[in-house]
Amino acid sequence: MRIAVFGAGAWGTALALAFARGHQVVLWSRESAEIAALRADGENRRYLPGIPLPATLQLTDSLPEAARADLHLVVTPLAGLRDTARALRAAAPGTPLLWACKGLEAGTAKLPHQIVAEELGDDAPCGVLTGPSFAAEVAKGLPAAVTVAARDIGFASHWVQALHNNRLRLYANDDLVGAEVGGAVKNVMAIAAGIADGMGFGLNARAALITRGLAEITRLGVELGARRDTFMGLAGLGDLVLTCTGDLSRNRRVGLMLAEGKTLPDILAALGHVAEGVSTTHEVAALAGRLGVDMPITLAVEGVLNGTVSARDAVEQLLARDPKQE
Repeated sequence: MRIAVFGAGAWGTALALAFARGHQVVLWSRESAEIAALRADGENRRYLPGIPLPATLQLTDSLPEAARADLHLVVTPLAGLRDTARALRAAAPGTPLLWACKGLEAGTAKLPHQIVAEELGDDAPCGVLTGPSFAAEVAKGLPAAVTVAARDIGFASHWVQALHNNRLRLYANDDLVGAEVGGAVKNVMAIAAGIADGMGFGLNARAALITRGLAEITRLGVELGARRDTFMGLAGLGDLVLTCTGDLSRNRRVGLMLAEGKTLPDILAALGHVAEGVSTTHEVAALAGRLGVDMPITLAVEGVLNGTVSARDAVEQLLARDPKQE
């Protein structure tokens, strides 16, 4: 089977490496210089240094060339999903599509599946690949488990069977909204966890934050039509725990640096990667406000990112909230 991976960042390269172990894979980037560097270096030196690219992995900056595939896998940042989907509709209409983007679209607060539906139509064969997975570990072939979620469980099950291997285990789910909400909002909670860790509040506080963060994610998801049990699985609790505790988490690192008093522009420049939680926080807070969903952790993170409250004050305010029933 031929798989086209669109986006040569850390996660796109990692998935290309994972699937190249059993399939013909082409990795695309819109940047000619990036593809040239991958060819010359034999690795993605910017995002995954030291991990060699197999000779069988094809590299291209031609989208029409890459689009000649059995499956399209879009792994751009969320900001690039709409343009990439639109280009794929023109290049190879009707090809099955999975995306691994997480977040809410800036300015619209739309989830990825809503973006894809607008560009490809409501009946497009598509779904999301999401779950607890750091790119560096997947690229090295370390074990991981993720979810393929689609409105059509038959579609999800088919691609789980086609892509599943003993290093990257896949599970099918038909709660597309729940899988996407879990993947998006956990990044906001990871920023909060990083702030708390950076302030030295300890492991007890981190556990409390993760637990209450899961409650926020679930409230928003259910309001949007998701199933509550989805948030107990890989796309919910699994992804949340990994992102809030793992040292490879970019969003957690944002929180750690905010706790040090660094400015957001300096933090983003130092990361060198996209931290989706930064842009997602504002959209989640605005969406929760419109829907009347109580999300105090999200609002606290938004205040820190906007500079209206200090990191320490935000955590102290959360700890000072009135007691409630769980």
